[in-house]
Amino acid sequence: MESFLDRLQVWIVPLLPAAIRIVLILTAALLLVRVARHLIRRLVKLADDEDPIVQSEAEKRAETLGRIMGQAVTVLVWSVSSMLVLGQLGLDLGPLLAGAGVAGLAVGFGAQTLVKDLIGGFFILLENQFRVNDVISTAGVSGLVESINMRTTVLRDQEANVHVIPNGSIGVLTNLTRGWSRAVMTIGVAYKEDTDRCFEILKQVGKEMQEDETFGPKLEGAFEYLGVDGFGDSAVNLKFMVRTKPMERWSVLRELNRRVKKAFDANGIEIPFPHLTLYLGDEGSNLPLRVDVVPRAPAAGEIS
Repeated sequence: MESFLDRLQVWIVPLLPAAIRIVLILTAALLLVRVARHLIRRLVKLADDEDPIVQSEAEKRAETLGRIMGQAVTVLVWSVSSMLVLGQLGLDLGPLLAGAGVAGLAVGFGAQTLVKDLIGGFFILLENQFRVNDVISTAGVSGLVESINMRTTVLRDQEANVHVIPNGSIGVLTNLTRGWSRAVMTIGVAYKEDTDRCFEILKQVGKEMQEDETFGPKLEGAFEYLGVDGFGDSAVNLKFMVRTKPMERWSVLRELNRRVKKAFDANGIEIPFPHLTLYLGDEGSNLPLRVDVVPRAPAAGEIS
């Protein structure tokens, strides 16, 4: 028994300093990651304007950069900690680092798409093309940006479908909520209606929207009435628009549709639907319209 304990001490005692150093390295790494994330959250809060309804551009950018910085710090700290732990276990890091460099070069040649995605993500962040909580359209899909990583961008569309887009495949990109948005409305009225009177009604609707406690704060500036936009098959198209807060264009448009419909109904303004006029023959022709009625034979079991 004594010999076993002696042999156990011979094995354990030399490992105790290394084990203590490994525990200290891992503890320091954990504390460093937590402190870094806490500082990043504090920096993100500096951009908060305390508006719970509308998220400003500074808030969006700070949240996006904070997320990326948190991921980068976590990867960097744990990578360095892993190398230090391996060193404490007696591994020679020189050949390991050289082998990792060669392996990284080989992987780089074989993973060109991955490198393209990482470079694309870097320039998205550098050029501030879009941020978390922006609404964008790219790669054939549209939706709210839920997260931006160095390799992928995650969108959620109106039906709650999540789209994961590699940053390297983002070509032409449309940001629908950058800085401000615009609600543009085109409405058709019957040819018999007085367009000047219609615009007076629309101006009254716009004035009521601006004075509304709910929708007034969503608007930026006055309504712009562009005039008659064109002539359709059965309607004269009137066009007007207004600048809105970045995420409010859709709610403003829905409310405009409701108010314009009610105002036109109250004032007897016709909003026509497509219709077709059928001419049978020339106007000077006296030929009557002939209709032939062909009797149908009764089906089996049917009484004629």
